[in-house]
Amino acid sequence: MDLRGRAVPSVGRLLVLLVLFHTMAQITAEQEVENLSGLSTNPEKDIFVVRENGTTCLMAEFAAKFIVPYDVWASNYVDLITEQADIALTRGAEVKGRCGHSESELQVFWVDRAYELKMLFVKESHNTSKGPEATWRLSKVQFVYDSSEKTHFKDAVSAGKHTANSHHLSALVTPAGKSYECQAQQTISLASSDPQKTVTMILSAVHIQPFDIISDFVFSEEHKCPVDEREQLEETLPLILGLILGLVIVVTLAIYHVHHKMTANQVQIPRDRSQYKHMG
Repeated sequence: MDLRGRAVPSVGRLLVLLVLFHTMAQITAEQEVENLSGLSTNPEKDIFVVRENGTTCLMAEFAAKFIVPYDVWASNYVDLITEQADIALTRGAEVKGRCGHSESELQVFWVDRAYELKMLFVKESHNTSKGPEATWRLSKVQFVYDSSEKTHFKDAVSAGKHTANSHHLSALVTPAGKSYECQAQQTISLASSDPQKTVTMILSAVHIQPFDIISDFVFSEEHKCPVDEREQLEETLPLILGLILGLVIVVTLAIYHVHHKMTANQVQIPRDRSQYKHMG
């Protein structure tokens, strides 16, 4: 009985140690993050890298801006009017992150943690006519902002912390093993805890890969967004049409030249019989 009594606490302590070790390992993994925004030639774009076990597991390059409506008192101090704060993600932001097999997360804080952006990515497998196909997507965005922060907000009525969340989000859908790239602007609507307020998140110059990175600090093959593909087609289409038109002109001139040369070499038979005596 004594042996059993001593064995049970020992097992309990072992389990507690294992849980603590697992928790510490996760915390350590979350701390392996880097802000490489200084390497970007675009002053509005940030670059974040999350690393686990010495290898890159999440890379994100993007420019982000948030349009936040908030109420202020009118000059009569009776009515409320709505103002708008434009909050850009700035360089030097603090970053956290975690990577998993099917879920990855990126957290960014700036202006003394007055603002926090959280982006959750998921990887899923779907059955299609071609067989199972895996994709990843941005499944949730959360933006926490402090309307008492004086740089962007001026005398907000309901000053304080507010949280804005996406609803049933499925954005940046990309085949597994590829990175997502989109230079065009994309907007995501977020419902704020500030009553009847909707925050608009504007993403641009995006290049993100939250799963299956093969080489350190190197994105995999790009999956371009439809807007970029359409713009690229619009840029190349005039060139293609110009080349086709030029080719048609060259072929037409060549046919005309050959036809003219063959016609010139043919003997012209006079229609007037009196001219026959001059032939031969």
